[in-house]
Amino acid sequence: MEITVGIDVSKAVLDVHVHPAGASFALRNDEAGVADLVRRLGPLVGLVCIGIEASGRYERLAVAELASAGLPVVVLNPAQVRHYAQAIGQRAKTDRIDARLIALFVEAVRPEPRPMPDASTAELEALMTRRRQIVTMLVAERMRRQQAAPGLVRTSIARVVTTLEADLKALDAHIDKTVRGTPVWRDKEDLLASVPGIGKTIARTLLAELPELGRLSPKQIAALAGLAPYTRQSGTWRGRSCIGGGRPAVRAALFMGALVAARHNPTLKAFRDRLVQNGKPKLVAIVATARKLLTILNAIIRDNKPWQTA
Repeated sequence: MEITVGIDVSKAVLDVHVHPAGASFALRNDEAGVADLVRRLGPLVGLVCIGIEASGRYERLAVAELASAGLPVVVLNPAQVRHYAQAIGQRAKTDRIDARLIALFVEAVRPEPRPMPDASTAELEALMTRRRQIVTMLVAERMRRQQAAPGLVRTSIARVVTTLEADLKALDAHIDKTVRGTPVWRDKEDLLASVPGIGKTIARTLLAELPELGRLSPKQIAALAGLAPYTRQSGTWRGRSCIGGGRPAVRAALFMGALVAARHNPTLKAFRDRLVQNGKPKLVAIVATARKLLTILNAIIRDNKPWQTA
């Protein structure tokens, strides 16, 4: 008998449902509760998948410990589970019901568990996330400083800006030491940065947020980054293809890389210009350039060969 498990995550509690046994229980979302979860699920014979909804990072402790224990865990897109609930007519919603729904969704869809990032990659991801947060705050505070009248308010804002700039400088130094001090990351960063348009920040974002780079097909890596277009049509009606989903930080980094590459990378500049000359909107051309850039980077890491100008 195959067993699937659904886990609904909140800040304080993990609601768990084991299907088809119908067993449900709740545990605290802390180290002791997660350790108990591993002890309960580890011995299950026939366990094929454990589904956990992405929940604002509250799921990370459970996912990390389950993966470390060798259990088949997969993080799910809440929108997919919600659409599944609508499809089967499930309107009632409680944490316990949601856990059962996740278990049913996993049984029906059979999402493929992916390897979880190791501890060092997870730490680099946290560092890059914090860097983005500080940069966002800096942009906002600098804008407020420009708009503030001379006086106490402007002085207060200037003090915050100085603090944030110091934090950013220290964080960048720590990230640089971490990446350059790790041979595998250093080599990958050098490979990525060999492509015109890819700087340190973009390369390190990809190292942290897209560890699958070089191990998936072009279509798979594009889908993971949210750069794979999906078609919208019905009968004779054809809508515009769109992109979406995936990992927003990766997509944003590649978009910025494409903007730079479209000016300074001869190969990608020619690609982007050709699309525009053929009538593609400029934004569509840049998105396509970002997708092509990702395909190039994926091949570079896969083949372990730096960029070579054609």
